[in-house]
Amino acid sequence: MNIKNIFLGLIFIVNSVSAQTNPFDVYLEPLTINGLSGVQSFAFAKHNGKWLIVGGRLDGLHRRQPFAAFDVPNNNGQLIVIDPVSQQKWTAPISSLPVAIQEQLSSTNMQFIQEGNLLYFVGGYGYNTASAARKTFSNLTAIEVSSVIDAVVNGTSFNNFFRQINDPLFAVTGGQLKKVYDKFYLVGGHKFDGNYNPMGNPTYTQVYTSAIRKFSINDNGTTITVTHYPEITDADNLHRRDYNVVPQILPNGQEGLTAFSGVFQTAADIPYLNSVNIDSTSYTVNAEFAQYYNHYHCANFPVYSQVSNQMHSVFFGGIAQYYDSLGTLVQNNNVPFVKTIARVTRNANGLMEEYKLPVEMPSLLGAGSEFIMADNIPHYSNDVIKFDELNSDTTLLGYIFGGISSTAPNIFFTNTGTQSSANSTIFKVFFVKNNSTQTHVLNKQSVNDFQMQVYPNPNNGVFKVKFNLTKLEKVTLKISDSLGEDVYNQELENLTVGENIVKLRIPKNQTAQYFIVNLETVSNKATQKIILEP
Repeated sequence: MNIKNIFLGLIFIVNSVSAQTNPFDVYLEPLTINGLSGVQSFAFAKHNGKWLIVGGRLDGLHRRQPFAAFDVPNNNGQLIVIDPVSQQKWTAPISSLPVAIQEQLSSTNMQFIQEGNLLYFVGGYGYNTASAARKTFSNLTAIEVSSVIDAVVNGTSFNNFFRQINDPLFAVTGGQLKKVYDKFYLVGGHKFDGNYNPMGNPTYTQVYTSAIRKFSINDNGTTITVTHYPEITDADNLHRRDYNVVPQILPNGQEGLTAFSGVFQTAADIPYLNSVNIDSTSYTVNAEFAQYYNHYHCANFPVYSQVSNQMHSVFFGGIAQYYDSLGTLVQNNNVPFVKTIARVTRNANGLMEEYKLPVEMPSLLGAGSEFIMADNIPHYSNDVIKFDELNSDTTLLGYIFGGISSTAPNIFFTNTGTQSSANSTIFKVFFVKNNSTQTHVLNKQSVNDFQMQVYPNPNNGVFKVKFNLTKLEKVTLKISDSLGEDVYNQELENLTVGENIVKLRIPKNQTAQYFIVNLETVSNKATQKIILEP
């Protein structure tokens, strides 16, 4: 990392659009089930058209007040079964289960995966009676999905259908649990013990795993044993949580994963823009791609065309550092709730590009929601949908359920519990193929090696510009005011391949409320707007 001091300063927006022909469209159709409560950051499994919803929270964004954040009354202390076709729901409290299972099953931001008829539920953050505080649970719980669904629907006991083991390597929250061939991958996340507060007071400890933890499960229906394999650690690039890890078919035809965005960077409290591609043996950081939309965990689905060797990952709303405003990419380091629906497409050569779809979420929705695939959708063993086998022009691909519904983009600093809620509306997701007539908008900066970010943003005139170089070349940094007059224009020196950080200060005699930053080489250009606080 190279840090250079320059006296100047700013905050920004980004110029980034180009219309492209799109391979498909999606559209949403709301579905309301009477009496269904909202839930966010939960686990789910499905069987014969019914969904089993476990854990998560019944309120919206966690409050800033330590006494109110992650309060016990808003833990989801019930099992919820939903039939989206018959539009029915059933619930049952988990109070009959052993305390250790109750506590983990009412946690939030757990990791989970369905393996056949079993839902493996790992970690999660919630209240622990023994310590009278909140913690990250170090358990793996196996849930027999079909039997639990039947018990909830019929009002019978489900206590015999839960088994639990303890393992310190499962003490993770905010990570993702996926599978590549025969091994499970617990990717990223952190161990957060104690009561949350945003003031940095010593009421908790937090340790990022910064790791890919690989393991296998031997489960004979009675006893669960786990075999761990050497974990992969990277304190810089795997230091991620509350994000999306999406199953992939890689350009070589093999199964893999891509870890998209996530928080927080080690050098600044802002999201990552790059991604990490993971295969059955190792991982690679993609420094030539930047994801500007959909930074936090949200509903998503993967779809792959074997004919064109194109891998598409589609993301629905949530929270992001950037959003589009009339064709301009706007940066907001307060990381607001957004409506953006975007896809990231990887071509046969491995090049990844980000596109904004013309459709948006109907409101500020998506954070902590899940995409639940419809039955009978053709897919690979890792749940990647087979594009070439979707034979209809329009297909009901699945559903989006749950997540946070916010009344405004930035509510964290004013949040008293009424500014957001857990969303109870289900959205049908339709996939439109062949007859697509609209265009998706390419975010040019997604394929711009710079991955430029400005922070803090907004700011008081003192800030940093962070950017990446894949090779040493001449870099010019130019700043102009709202009238187009230059206030700074200089070729940067002492740069290195990789991450560079430039410290800047806007001259005090400048009265403009915003400035335009241009970073340029022979082959790349990034343009962003920065805003000064009063």
